[in-house]
Amino acid sequence: MPSIGYFHPIIVHFVIALLFVGVGFRIASLTGKLQFTDLGALTLILIGTVAAVLAVQSGQGAHGAVERIPGVRNAVGEHEDWGHYARNAFIAISLLEIATFAMMKSKFHRLLMFVCAIAGAGGCVVLYIAGDKGGDLVYEYAGGPGLRSGDTTDISRLYLAGLYNEAMLERKNGHNADAAAMIDEMAKRFPNDTTVRLLAIESQIVDKKDGKAALAMLKGFTVPGDGARFFRFRTLLLRADAYQAAGFADSARAVLQGAPADFQNNPQIKNRLDKLK
Repeated sequence: MPSIGYFHPIIVHFVIALLFVGVGFRIASLTGKLQFTDLGALTLILIGTVAAVLAVQSGQGAHGAVERIPGVRNAVGEHEDWGHYARNAFIAISLLEIATFAMMKSKFHRLLMFVCAIAGAGGCVVLYIAGDKGGDLVYEYAGGPGLRSGDTTDISRLYLAGLYNEAMLERKNGHNADAAAMIDEMAKRFPNDTTVRLLAIESQIVDKKDGKAALAMLKGFTVPGDGARFFRFRTLLLRADAYQAAGFADSARAVLQGAPADFQNNPQIKNRLDKLK
């Protein structure tokens, strides 16, 4: 079978949606008031189980590249194990659902429906854990960037995000020099990124306490066409903050008071003006 690792993120979302809704239908069918949920539960659980088989297959096609990331091997193994448990659980639940359907005329049919509902609820717990372990790979170990596309740009974005998050953490912890060093590295590696350039200007103000250097950098900054309104507003606030940091409170106030009409009622401008009084 050809590798379908590329489709793993797509397939697993179908698995979760189909099986959780399918089990929900099975539980609802126990009331006897929603007749469509009986056959609906069977249909969704069978389709979801097929998707679960494909999810495991696609995961096997995707795990190799992720496992090579230092420190991630055990997390990949846990996700794979729980994925197998979930697949196997719903294969068994699907067989039970088929048997229940086949015995629709039997006096044991309703009892089997209860068994299906209980088994399905347990299967959903296993499926939730498998999904949670997969989420850990993405959000805690950054296992996703570049995996699907093979595009080196994705890796660059990962590096940029890592520098940004670490810089914000260092700033939060009062390590402004370390935060500034990381932002300087961002500016060096991504000199044409507008948001990075603005972040570097902000760092001059917040981390280095050098308003004059920030003003000098703002002189060479041109607002791009894309997202112009956002960048105009961000630049306006940075210019005011830079003047204040440089000791020119009157100039900072003038920048804020001279803001375009569509920015005048923005709370960030009002807050800064209040602090400058």
